[in-house]
Amino acid sequence: MAQVILGEDEGIESALRRFKRKVINAGIFPDMRKNRHFETPIQKQKRKALAKQKRRRRFN
Repeated sequence: MAQVILGEDEGIESALRRFKRKVINAGIFPDMRKNRHFETPIQKQKRKALAKQKRRRRFN
């Protein structure tokens, strides 16, 4: 869980920016998007196969 402690003279805008950065770096957004909708086993297999192909193309 991403957590930001607000400093004494820190504005809410800068704390919000720091929080957003921590959430992005922690990888919460991709996980959230992945779990947003139910994915059937066939859709999961297709997604993983496409990712595998992309990885192979990148390293070859």
